[in-house]
Amino acid sequence: MRFKSEVKVLGMKSSKGQMDNGTAFDSTKVYTETPLDDSKGTAKGFAVAEFTLGTSAEFDKYKHLPFPFEASAELELVTNGKTQKTVMHSLTPTARSAKAS
Repeated sequence: MRFKSEVKVLGMKSSKGQMDNGTAFDSTKVYTETPLDDSKGTAKGFAVAEFTLGTSAEFDKYKHLPFPFEASAELELVTNGKTQKTVMHSLTPTARSAKAS
């Protein structure tokens, strides 16, 4: 199930190389502000959620922007039949976020 969501991007990191066993890796990690589950009254505030977005080349599209920034993200819920995860397919900046004080 694909959907769009407004997110606050706190940071991004590109990663490209080869592991000791010869396996290649090439990705960009996106770190977004995510509210903590306060339904039980034992948590309050925000944490960071990590998403993978394409290859390390994706980072170059956003590195010139001031962080944090607001963006529209195209996300998809996927499952292997047992566990569920959210995959980020695209990210479109919409506005600069106010800096934390």
